[in-house]
Amino acid sequence: MIVISDTTPLIYLMKIESLNILEKMYKEIIIPKAVDDELIINMDYQSEIDIIQNCRFLQTKIVKEDLSVALLQKQLKLDLGESEAIVLANNIDADLIIIDERKARRIAKDIGLNVTGNLGILVEAKQRGLVKELKPLLDKLIKNDIRIGKKLYQDILELVNE
Repeated sequence: MIVISDTTPLIYLMKIESLNILEKMYKEIIIPKAVDDELIINMDYQSEIDIIQNCRFLQTKIVKEDLSVALLQKQLKLDLGESEAIVLANNIDADLIIIDERKARRIAKDIGLNVTGNLGILVEAKQRGLVKELKPLLDKLIKNDIRIGKKLYQDILELVNE
């Protein structure tokens, strides 16, 4: 299974100490160079650098379609990581792209990509028995500034019988 990820899902899974779920579920995650750069170079993610550099299941690929990436950035106002993730997923016929930002998700879906985000990953992990309880992980996401509406929060817990 070919899976591409943007930056935000990786960061928040690290913040709730659940990045290993991706390896258990997919064995390998491909990230575009812009995502790798954002994770390694961006000073906002200093505490995550060691974790990222030691993740053997993250593989970086260079996106060669500069024009497509530039169009997504300039015309649709996506950031570089989101743009490269979408172009890479489309170019290599990825089975799944993990992306959380609403506009980027809509664009990825519009071009026919199969999209999930952190909440979808966590629900699937719970359904596969990879996590015992989802509620504590959702609560950690909320404490780390991920906005989850009350109804969505309840719907997710109901879906996984918690």
